[in-house]
Amino acid sequence: MEKTQNFKSTVFACYRGYITQGIVNNLSPLFFVLFQNKFGISYSLISALILCNFVTQVITDVLSVKYVDRIGYRKSAVIAHALAFLGLVMQGTLPNVLPAPYVGLVLATIVNGVGGGLIEVIISPIVDSCPGDAKASAMSLLHSFYCWGQVGVVLITTLLLRLIGEDLWFIIPILWSLLPLYNLFRFLKVPLMPTVPEEEKTPLKTLFTSKIFLVALLLMLCAGASELAMSQWSSLFAERALGVTKVIGDLLGPCLFAVFMGIGRTIYGVWGEKIHLTGAMVFCAALCILCYLGTALFENPWLSLLSCALCGFSVSLMWPGTFSLTSAAYPKGGTAMFGILAVLGDVGCSVGPALMGAVSGAVSGNAKIAASFPNLTADQLGLKSGMLFSSVFPAFILIGVLLLTRFHKAANKKPSPKADLSEE
Repeated sequence: MEKTQNFKSTVFACYRGYITQGIVNNLSPLFFVLFQNKFGISYSLISALILCNFVTQVITDVLSVKYVDRIGYRKSAVIAHALAFLGLVMQGTLPNVLPAPYVGLVLATIVNGVGGGLIEVIISPIVDSCPGDAKASAMSLLHSFYCWGQVGVVLITTLLLRLIGEDLWFIIPILWSLLPLYNLFRFLKVPLMPTVPEEEKTPLKTLFTSKIFLVALLLMLCAGASELAMSQWSSLFAERALGVTKVIGDLLGPCLFAVFMGIGRTIYGVWGEKIHLTGAMVFCAALCILCYLGTALFENPWLSLLSCALCGFSVSLMWPGTFSLTSAAYPKGGTAMFGILAVLGDVGCSVGPALMGAVSGAVSGNAKIAASFPNLTADQLGLKSGMLFSSVFPAFILIGVLLLTRFHKAANKKPSPKADLSEE
């Protein structure tokens, strides 16, 4: 009892770590319009910032596969939070002191990207290693705090900009930096389980020759694509379909999406022991397909927006659920296993919105297709077509989860409601 009690401080520190990741990933986009107005930064340079953050996080994920287990959880967690703190402070200071503000934003983005990437890789295995039986529930509850961090940073930052004015925007990143600074000192003290010894760790060769792990990689790729394709385009969808301002679009789009995603993860985190994980993932994948179809096909824009919000609930279990299923199959996979899964998830987070944007652009720019739908503007038709195409991502998740169940039955092992997969 005492041991479990002590590890509560570790789990709470991990919750704050995921809130920190939600801050570093979602704060900068809230300032994009402001950066354009104050520093004259073009759309192409803004896009380059997004790409810079993505590339930095993927490189960090890849390097973490090799080095985190050697460095250890504590040092890695402290370094991650130190970089998140430094990156947020740099975001609030460098653009105002350097001759080229954009250079300051790039430097802050890189430092934030390394910090956020490290947090993404190490926090999940830390929670997974803590004593306790309800691993899948704990993982889902952990990931819900990323959603609450995303919601909090959108609402609080929007409110602060209204209160203090856009001229004092640089104070906001510095205020947010206090959370990773505090959590840095917490990770110096909280108890941590040791990393898996090198001689006991499941070799990467074993992972990459396993059907279960290869399907898990597909699930992570499609989980990232399903989540970000809807989340990143939901604000523009709300603006164009409902004719609302950008502020309202942000609240009705990505913010509402994150709220529903947080609710889904919290529900499984609290009651997950009573819910069959693979069954829940099949339900979520099917619901996600319906949400994408509803967003694309409903003529009533408010029903489309409701489908968009419910999509957040439907994708809530995909990322943490895949982590839990893979960890159950390979309990000694180590940080490297989580790092590889994170890489595929991050790639999906980039590929999903990009493919949806490409389809939307191709359809909206085709005069013949647009002429066939006179009741829709070119932008509306393009967005709906992109949403319709993106339903393939949750469809692949549905197929993947069913394949995992089939592989498990082929091994003649009865699924468990808590962690119902193991290696063949």
